[in-house]
Amino acid sequence: MNNLHHTARVGLFFLLGVALIWVTYETLGNTSSLKKTGYALVAGFDNLKELKAGDDIRMAGVRIGAVETTRLAGRRAEAVLRIDKRIEIAADAEATIATAGLLGTNYIAIDLGSPGAPALAPGSEIPTRASADLNTIMTQLGELGGKLEGTLGSIGEVFQGDADQPGLFQRLDTLLSENSTKIDEVMTNLQDITAKLNRGEGTLGKLINDPQLHDELLVTVGEIKGAASDARTFVTDAQEIVNHVKTGQGTLGALVYDEKAGADLKATTANLRSVSDKLAKGEGTLGKLINDDTLYTSARSTLQKADRALDGLNDSDPITAVGVVANALF
Repeated sequence: MNNLHHTARVGLFFLLGVALIWVTYETLGNTSSLKKTGYALVAGFDNLKELKAGDDIRMAGVRIGAVETTRLAGRRAEAVLRIDKRIEIAADAEATIATAGLLGTNYIAIDLGSPGAPALAPGSEIPTRASADLNTIMTQLGELGGKLEGTLGSIGEVFQGDADQPGLFQRLDTLLSENSTKIDEVMTNLQDITAKLNRGEGTLGKLINDPQLHDELLVTVGEIKGAASDARTFVTDAQEIVNHVKTGQGTLGALVYDEKAGADLKATTANLRSVSDKLAKGEGTLGKLINDDTLYTSARSTLQKADRALDGLNDSDPITAVGVVANALF
C-alpha cells in the first residue's frame, strides 16, 4: 500500500513538471512567433514605470502582443511594441502604461481609436498618454498625510493652548464663568417672554394666540396685495398712455409729436393774444364796448327816455303811444 501511494505521488509530480514545461514552451513559442510574424511600433513615454521586455500589450483587455525591448532615446524612454500581424491599430489610438491590479505587473494598454481611422504602418510611432504612477500617488498621499498631521496639530494647539496662551476651551470656560450671572438673567428673561407669549400677552402674544387678530392680519395683507395689484394696473395704464403719446396717438400725442398741430396751436395762441391786445386797446366794436364809457352813458340815457315814455303811455291810445315812444327815442 505504501509503495502504491509513493508511486502515485511520483507520477503526479511528473505530470505537473510536464505541464509546467509545456506552459513555458507555449509562452516562449508565442513570443518567438510574434517576433517572426508580428510588426513593430514605437511608444515614447517620460517614464516606463518598470515596464520590461515580455510584458503584455492589450487592447480592450485582449492580449495582442508583447514588449520587445525598452530603450532610452534622448530625454525620453521608448518601448518597442511587437503587435500581432492580424491586429490593425487605428492611427488615433493611444497607448498608456497600466497596472494589472494594485500590485500587479505593468503592461501596455491601447484603446480602440475612432471607427474608420487609418491603420498605423509598421515601424511608426503610436500616440501615448501619461497615466498615474502608483509610486507618485503613494508619495502624494504621504505628503498629504504629513500636511494633515500638521493641520491637526495646529488645531489641537488652538483648542488646548499652552502655558503662555490659553486654548479655545479654556477661553470658553473663562467666558462662561465670568458671565454666568448675566447668562442666568438672559435665560430668565427668555423664560418670562415665552411665558407671556403663551398667555397671549403683548402684541406678539395676541398675534400668536388670538385667531381674530390673525384673521384681521390676513385680511390686511390681502388688501395690501389688492392695492399692489391696483398700483401695478395703474402703472401699466400709465405706461400705455405714455406709449400712445410717444407714437403720436391722441390729441396730446399729436400736440407733442405732430409739427403741424404744434404750429396750428402756436398760430391760434398768437391770434388770441392779438385779439386780447386789441380789446385792451379799445379797438373794434367789442373793444369800444369794454373800454369806451360814452357808449354806456348813451345807452343809459336811452333807457331813461324809454322809461319816461312808458310812464306816459298809461293815458294814451296805442297809436299815440307809439308816436310818443318814437319821439322819445329818436
